[in-house]
Amino acid sequence: MRTQGTIIIRGIVQGVGFRPFVYATARKFGITGSVKNLGSEVEIHAFGNRFEEFLEVVSRGTPLSQIDSIDVQDMRGSPPETFTILESGSGCLSGFIPPDIATCDDCIADIFTPGGRYEGYWATSCVNCGPRYSIINALPYDRERTTMQPFPMCTACEREYTHPACRRHHAQTIACAACGPHLTLLRADGTPLRAADPIRETASLLDAGSIVAIRGIGGFHIACTEEAAGALKRRLGRTEQPLAVMATPEEVERIAVVSDEERGILRSRERPIVVLAKRDPASHPGISNLHTVGCMLPYTGLHHLLFANLAHPLLIMTSANLPGYPMITDLATALERLSEQVDYILTHDRRIVNRCDDSVVRDGCIIRLSRGLAPKRTAIDLGNECILGVGPELNANISIYQNGFCITSPHVGNVRNPQTLAYLQETIERIGGLIGARYDRIVHDLHPQFLSTRYARKIAGETGAELLAVQHHRAHIAAATREECVGIAIDGVGYGDDGTVWGGEVFAGKVPRLDRVAHLEVVPMPGGDLATRFPERMLYGILPTSGVRDLLASRGWSEIELSALTRQVERGLNVAATSSTGRVLDAVAALLGICRERTYDGEPAMKLEAAASAGKPSAWDLDFLHGSDGCEVLSTRSLIAEAYRRYAAGERTESIAASFQYNLARGIAAMAVRAAEERGVPRVALSGGVAYNRAIRETIRDEVRAAGLEFIINRDYPLGDGCISFGQAVYGGSEEE
Repeated sequence: MRTQGTIIIRGIVQGVGFRPFVYATARKFGITGSVKNLGSEVEIHAFGNRFEEFLEVVSRGTPLSQIDSIDVQDMRGSPPETFTILESGSGCLSGFIPPDIATCDDCIADIFTPGGRYEGYWATSCVNCGPRYSIINALPYDRERTTMQPFPMCTACEREYTHPACRRHHAQTIACAACGPHLTLLRADGTPLRAADPIRETASLLDAGSIVAIRGIGGFHIACTEEAAGALKRRLGRTEQPLAVMATPEEVERIAVVSDEERGILRSRERPIVVLAKRDPASHPGISNLHTVGCMLPYTGLHHLLFANLAHPLLIMTSANLPGYPMITDLATALERLSEQVDYILTHDRRIVNRCDDSVVRDGCIIRLSRGLAPKRTAIDLGNECILGVGPELNANISIYQNGFCITSPHVGNVRNPQTLAYLQETIERIGGLIGARYDRIVHDLHPQFLSTRYARKIAGETGAELLAVQHHRAHIAAATREECVGIAIDGVGYGDDGTVWGGEVFAGKVPRLDRVAHLEVVPMPGGDLATRFPERMLYGILPTSGVRDLLASRGWSEIELSALTRQVERGLNVAATSSTGRVLDAVAALLGICRERTYDGEPAMKLEAAASAGKPSAWDLDFLHGSDGCEVLSTRSLIAEAYRRYAAGERTESIAASFQYNLARGIAAMAVRAAEERGVPRVALSGGVAYNRAIRETIRDEVRAAGLEFIINRDYPLGDGCISFGQAVYGGSEEE
């Protein structure tokens, strides 16, 4: 039986309280020696008769750690008299640090303990909670390499930091009101308010109807009460877009239907926004005019203190940035950009190095991968090369693979503007620097004009890395599974092999060879992106009949506008061709009068789903065609024509919406099942933003399972474009057999 040895533990062992955990365990078992951080591993020299028991316990790790490997090596020498925590050194960079997580229950209890050291202090944390990724400058994770460095510990904090029995032992974020970051309340023009208690004053302002920007862990939010939601939407120019809310657990249960699974996600340490079904679909229209509402619980000490002083049990809590733009993190930018949107600003003086928006989850599926869930580290064997996936254009993030692990960044945004491109570059440099990445291969979207594609070329030119272009929807399937499958990718847009706009695709094969075997009917998009903004153009492009023309005329289209649209469709001038599922749903939303102008991403399809939730679907005839490309094709024109016939006959809008979704999903599933049966493939994978639609997703799932096939959906990554960079990395590490 061993009584001494060197233990090397690799994985996520930074910022998780691993060294104090090892120290406490050593004391428990009478072990002497030392523990030291070395990059992404911990090196333990241990001596003692209970070495094996000590090894067994430290091998389990802490609640936040992820252990990849444990090596035990022989060691010679005499045992020291004590066990010590040594200063960190350099070492391997195979691991990472955990994401920012919610303040733990123990720290919340400390904040509300009368007379306690942390009573009322907003930035209270310990080794088990609080900011991590948002404050780190470099590895190893020590205070001097975080944005806590400017806040030297007071005597009392130093005492807890060095006390082995305290849960703040070597907690790098330890701070109190005497030595830690402070809050300041400002008017929108930057003038300070004299407030003895900035949080209490902020609560009073919110209760009175003011709109306040609040600096949190990963950036600024804009907060207000439900009564002020209309004013906020007008100031933001987002009159139709649903807003997320932060509320007490009791209030969430009052306004929404919460399953046990959803309740667990709401209360998890990640604390994402959870999209829930409203108890009354027509309720709270000022927050959301859909049948759902995005809810999150307070997740920082500041939030808990704010709600303790609020008269209202619910606040609008939306990110302080334009849609698709990076979250605002610093006060100077907030003063510059939010002066017309907010009345006051509650800020703090701890710098945010890495911004992190709120994560969003629906039905257990990730919509936005960010705070609490990212950076995400996945064990996967993609070979020996270092691979960078730069992501798509919309809802982008990045992924870096090396040494058996892929790290995916938090949500970046829509890389259509210089600000977000700069944030993408910053994210690549930041995460790449933390893990010491040296790229052998850089993978980008097939679209040649994406800013992310151009940046990939730039990096490749500077580093000599190989470039690889991967078609958008194939990356979706690669993110879902590496097994042989029939893959369904249903979303808004993606540049296809033939230069058309894809978005309703069925593939067969195995990464990196996924053959397109079926798709939705290719239809005109009059005006290209203009048809995305005004979905009635999409409707006429699919169904250019006199009936649809008369319908548009009845809604205010002038004869000049209609004649121009008709000529455009007939002559194919400035008309894109698309098989997009999203555009078909847009057209139906326009037909039914549910959404005639898109003001935010996904609006027509989301409003269609909301209407459909109150309807009962019925089966329609499906029309399948044989495409000129050799693929099976589901005719969406025939489905739109049937929807129009029923609409003209006066059938309930809700029932038409429900039936359209159901039959579209049936048709997509039928093509996938036939492809699987013809090729003897036992499984079908589903990905793409349209799969967030519960009725469509569950119909496809049920049809696939009814055919005796395995149904695959990746719940570890977003179904939408937030999975693309990971799928690109998978492609980059796959080889033809």
